[in-house]
Amino acid sequence: MNWKRNRQANERLYEKAARIRDGKAIGLWLPILEHLACLQYPDAMVDLADHISFGDSLNSFGKQSQVFSAAWLYRRAYLNGSARAATNAASSCFNRNDMAGFRLWLRRAASLGDQESGVLLKRFELRQPHSFARKVRRLRPWPRNGKV
Repeated sequence: MNWKRNRQANERLYEKAARIRDGKAIGLWLPILEHLACLQYPDAMVDLADHISFGDSLNSFGKQSQVFSAAWLYRRAYLNGSARAATNAASSCFNRNDMAGFRLWLRRAASLGDQESGVLLKRFELRQPHSFARKVRRLRPWPRNGKV
């Protein structure tokens, strides 16, 4: 079953899961996202991958061939047209110190129309100002040209 058949019903279900996750409704949001991910709903796949790859564990990203790993979910959502999936996969690659993967996913996000990823790809800086960059020894100590 494809998510495009019942687009409105799946969007309502996704919004319900988002309300539950944000604490505005009662219920369990993770099983709803898993159900929508099985239907290949891109936003649910990205949120589920973010949930799986969140935290300090550098091994939680998985492989693209491993079904329902974060890498597999990001790739499937990207193939369904989600630029957010490519951007988040690029961030996960940077946090794992995988610069080739970081550049690849930035290029993929830019090809889907994400302008911020296009700018990052154009100047391709190996050091970033966020906290995960310190863990992989790629923290930029001061903003370059006064801009972050």
